Amino acid sequence: MKAILCLLTFLLSLSAAATPSRTAAQKSKPVAAAAPKINDGEIERAIRGRFAESKINEDKFTVHVQSGIATLTGHTGVIQHKGVATRLSKSAGALAVINNIEISQAAKDKAAANMASGRRRAQVKRSETTARSDAR
Repeated sequence: MKAILCLLTFLLSLSAAATPSRTAAQKSKPVAAAAPKINDGEIERAIRGRFAESKINEDKFTVHVQSGIATLTGHTGVIQHKGVATRLSKSAGALAVINNIEISQAAKDKAAANMASGRRRAQVKRSETTARSDAR
């Protein structure tokens, strides 16, 4: 029994010595290829193009891109346009967005009044859903 155990130990040590050990460089994950570098002018044109295709074009925001970081400035009367401008800029290729767009006081007051009045969507009671399905 000892002979078999010694033989197994010997064979395991031989197989471990035969397999090459991996170095730290081999163990690390391969580095993904860097994304193609887009210059600032192309990013700026892409952002302006996306703004032109959307409803926020009427606000005439100014766009400046430096080192892939887009800076947005301007004024808007619709609160949602500020967030839309940020999302469009990021989707156009900006690495980061500095959003300096100012929202008008009238828009802020309107949003506050909407929040104070409660939900604006039509609310359907659960009991009405069955009545509506019976009408078909």
